[in-house]
Amino acid sequence: MTKMLFVYNPRSGKGLIRNHISVILETFSAGGYEVTVRPTRMEKDASNIVEERAAEYDIIVCSGGDGTLDEVVTGLMHSGVHRRIGYIPAGSTNDFGNSLGIPKQMDLAAELIVQGTPFACDIGKFNDDYFVYVAAFGFLTDVSYQTNQELKNVLGHTAYLIEGMKRVGSWKSYSLRIESEEFCDEGEFMYGMISNSTSVGGIKGLPGKNIELNDGLFEVMLVRTPQNLVDWQEVIGAVIMKDETSKNVVRFKTKHLIISSDEPVAWTRDGENGGEHTIAEMTILPKALEIMAESVPVVAVREAEN
Repeated sequence: MTKMLFVYNPRSGKGLIRNHISVILETFSAGGYEVTVRPTRMEKDASNIVEERAAEYDIIVCSGGDGTLDEVVTGLMHSGVHRRIGYIPAGSTNDFGNSLGIPKQMDLAAELIVQGTPFACDIGKFNDDYFVYVAAFGFLTDVSYQTNQELKNVLGHTAYLIEGMKRVGSWKSYSLRIESEEFCDEGEFMYGMISNSTSVGGIKGLPGKNIELNDGLFEVMLVRTPQNLVDWQEVIGAVIMKDETSKNVVRFKTKHLIISSDEPVAWTRDGENGGEHTIAEMTILPKALEIMAESVPVVAVREAEN
């Protein structure tokens, strides 16, 4: 039989998986898998389990939020072995699952792992670590995650604007050096997002236009520190409209960049704590992750949807 390692976070999504674990395991068993189940108990547990045991299994499946997926992928990359991944979203945001069209219903996501098609997508390397879909720093890093999800569902980008405007005047500025083939500069920035996803923080289209998860490129958005309220309003408008000509919001695609500073900058990776760094070197790893999906997905943000 095909051996599966199933790692799940019992705390994600208010413990929703507890109500579905029996159906999930029955689906995997009926699909011909011999399943080893490992619930996580603490931070980095998923990463350590996968790094130590990935070689013993044919497929690694995880259930939890994007942070759990990040840990599993990081553990897999550190293990040095190549295995397919299955993902059952159970968090509150699930940006990456949404980008791939993975069903939010856990039983359907489990069926997809059994019956779906492997999709080879890009992931990011961040110094000596990895991220699945986003690395970010600065003022707006937690805005999308702290904005009420129901408000985002109703108002979309406007919810982001409302939450951001609450913090006008409280931002921190970072003196940074940005180096890539496409863009080089030094200056004051309050936010940066390096992503490979159609949504971040549950806001679809925030990373930009025409996004593909397997094109070997990051989408980069850097926000210069506004000097006044007019600049701030221009920033919000450029973010919402995905304006690529804004003087305050820099957007470009790249396969590699370095962001450095004299003082440590706090980063998040896939919505989780990514530590503080004076040098953040990010490289895209083309098609480095095989994940089960509905079919080979055409993953793009069409302007008509934004």
